[in-house]
Amino acid sequence: MNFIDLKAQQSLIRENIDKNIKKVLDHGCYINGPEISELEAKLAAYVGVNHCIGVSSGSDALLIAMMALGIGPGDEVITSPFTFIATVEMIVLLGARPVYVDIDQETYNINPSEIENAITTRTRLILSVSLFGQCSDMNKINAIAKKYGLPVIEDGAQSFGAMYNGKMSCGLSTIGCTSFFPSKPLGCYGDGGAIFTNDDNLAKFLREIRNHGQDKRYHHSLIGINGRLDTIQAAILLAKFEIFPQEVLMRNNIGNQYTKLILDRCPTIKPPSVLSGNTHIYSQYSILVEDRDKLSRELLEIGIPTAIHYPIPIHRQIAFQTSEFNLPVAENVSDRILSLPMHPYLKSANQERIVDKCSVIIND
Repeated sequence: MNFIDLKAQQSLIRENIDKNIKKVLDHGCYINGPEISELEAKLAAYVGVNHCIGVSSGSDALLIAMMALGIGPGDEVITSPFTFIATVEMIVLLGARPVYVDIDQETYNINPSEIENAITTRTRLILSVSLFGQCSDMNKINAIAKKYGLPVIEDGAQSFGAMYNGKMSCGLSTIGCTSFFPSKPLGCYGDGGAIFTNDDNLAKFLREIRNHGQDKRYHHSLIGINGRLDTIQAAILLAKFEIFPQEVLMRNNIGNQYTKLILDRCPTIKPPSVLSGNTHIYSQYSILVEDRDKLSRELLEIGIPTAIHYPIPIHRQIAFQTSEFNLPVAENVSDRILSLPMHPYLKSANQERIVDKCSVIIND
């Protein structure tokens, strides 16, 4: 059994992938080829924003977004301690200081009720992470940001395709960022990412920053980076995007079926909670369980892989370690979280086997 099955997806669209790659090889525009603008237009329309800017990775999406907002040394950025390290890594690389707010016990996203207490005169940005495939409570976050005149970035690396109150992830704030890492709900066959915004001026800066700060060839008006999405990855994403809406529905159905099985057969496991008004893309199907290590070890022994997202909260990582923040929910969730196999082509029989084996191991 695979934790994520990319081969099943590829078998359905291999012909289109090969055709799209051949187009790139034929026209030879490997950087900024026509597939880039085609993909950007389709993704912007899907999210419901004016601008999509393809970039080289989800990490660079966050970096470029913060550079466009002018984040730098001495600034504070409010964010979650329970996320992949890239979220905080990009803050620190710009010389800014991450300020952590504890997470919500149910969704594992940043807890909006604690954000306002973290705001100081040095706060310049709220960076919210839509973790595991579910959007943060963006209305509350945006209301706080508006009160204090702050921009908001949504780190939607795991939530692209999810909805919040009828609007798509990455179209809910000043800037939305996502990742096309191969294991993401919409993933390429290498690194890639995208940035979304409705702000015309920001979009101009974002496009210039991703291409060495150029506003025209060899004329550099900004300090930028080499952050371009390459054309072959865009060609692959165009093929995969054709089936993406269907896969979103499949993921949602599989996630709901997991939850039903767990509640019926293994009530000591806590399944993911879905915030009212949200849909869930289930980038990960992550449960809370008391003896996580035992369950993970014994599942692997019978051929069922699992993963831990994430075993150490950011403020406890050696690179960022600090005792300044009291974050009990994030620490508790990190000790108990476990992700089960999840992808759009996971068969019902395998889901039942996974949950039944969880029940046997936990009750042993």
